[in-house]
Amino acid sequence: MHQNGFILWFTGLSGAGKSTLATYLAPKLKERGCKVEILDGDEVRENLSKGLGFSKEDRDTNIRRIGYVAYLLARNGCVSITAAFSPYREIRDECRKIAQAPFIEIFVDAPLDVVEARDTKGLYKKARAGIIKQFTGISDPYEPPHKAEIVVKTGDESIEESAGKILKYLSAKTLIR
Repeated sequence: MHQNGFILWFTGLSGAGKSTLATYLAPKLKERGCKVEILDGDEVRENLSKGLGFSKEDRDTNIRRIGYVAYLLARNGCVSITAAFSPYREIRDECRKIAQAPFIEIFVDAPLDVVEARDTKGLYKKARAGIIKQFTGISDPYEPPHKAEIVVKTGDESIEESAGKILKYLSAKTLIR
């Protein structure tokens, strides 16, 4: 059984493929002997951050909570995969500092037109119509990472290609076998 925990911190716009990629990657890591937990943004909001809104302060609180749980999991030998907007660079960097485990930031990069085309929940349409306020990428900022360890271009790459990049990086850093 793999003993060392680490954090895979997926960041990107809604619809970029964070949750899809996390769900695809988890069994691949388990096959390599890793204990894996996914901290999905929607699930965390429902179970750990219920009642928080979408102001910058509430978003920061939500991301800090995700970062703390990711840290707890990683220090206990688990691969913690976060799949949340985490739109603000400063809070992602803060989570990196508390991690005390390898923290791999993965920018799930997809152009706005691609994520809007994928929008199965109609969130971008509602944001553009003004129905949803403070929507990341439309009426609220998204700050892409300056130096993500891994960048996947989900508008151009297949899920297999994106996951392959991640697994190759983790192998090169000897985080997985």
